[in-house]
Amino acid sequence: MLQSEGGFVNHPRDPGGMTNLGVTKATWESWVGREVDEAEMRGLTPENVEHLYKERYWDAVRGDELPMGLDYLMFDFAVNAGAGRAIKLLQTAVAVTPDGQFGPITMAALQSIDPVTLIERFSAEKVVFYRNLNTFATFGNGWLNRVADVKAKASSMLS
Repeated sequence: MLQSEGGFVNHPRDPGGMTNLGVTKATWESWVGREVDEAEMRGLTPENVEHLYKERYWDAVRGDELPMGLDYLMFDFAVNAGAGRAIKLLQTAVAVTPDGQFGPITMAALQSIDPVTLIERFSAEKVVFYRNLNTFATFGNGWLNRVADVKAKASSMLS
């Protein structure tokens, strides 16, 4: 996932603003409970953000309870687009009401679908999501490459 997110960026067209290792300035400030400057954002390391990733993304999408491959797919998208959005896309992929709450109905629905099919559906929903963003013209090729790469890695985890 860190390979997909990369290092420090502050692209003027990115609504997330200043970001490092997939963590926006606003997310980091919320996590540490204070304002931060560019130097601190540039200085983030995987070790700095490990607990944030675990709590706000991995745990939020119930990564420990998901089938191998889908756990990575969900975690990666949660970091990129938010845990709530990742859950809603999963719910759409498993044909339940997309409310962003990962409860027993969502879990039962995903357990009733073949993991290969689920990875295909979830990846297709990600493509639809990205294509509908107003920043697709700027970032779309990168997002679509990421979808393909993450899908391939998630699929390889199934075997």
